[in-house]
Amino acid sequence: MKLTEQINADIKAAMLAREKDKLEALRAVKSALLLAGTEKGADGNVSEEAGLKVLQKLVKQRKDAAVIYTEQNRDDLAQPEIFQAEVISTYLPVQMGESEVKAIIQLIIERTGASSPADMGKVMGPAMGQLQGKADGKLISSLVKELLG
Repeated sequence: MKLTEQINADIKAAMLAREKDKLEALRAVKSALLLAGTEKGADGNVSEEAGLKVLQKLVKQRKDAAVIYTEQNRDDLAQPEIFQAEVISTYLPVQMGESEVKAIIQLIIERTGASSPADMGKVMGPAMGQLQGKADGKLISSLVKELLG
């Protein structure tokens, strides 16, 4: 089942179950996917890869907002953001563990011959390309810094 079809089916299920918070998250996803489908160069449909990028962006936005709300002692606003991030995350591929990501980055470092923090750019490009959707960008960046530092 395509991502948009799955989202539509889950919206209907959430409406029937009267899950207001889940419905809000799913409608945000549907809206973002529709916008992506109407962007310049798009034919109205969103590829699976583009859909995953949209979902990753939405999850990141929710997590960042939750962090800001938490820093400002506004847990009442942070909780819905965290919940929405969790709902949206269910449509993303399973994230790799830190040890798996570290092993892949180590291989990339060996392949590129990077040896110092100045070579971070040489490693980040291939690492982000290979780990796109499988690991968080902040985790990748911190591991590259750790391994090169």
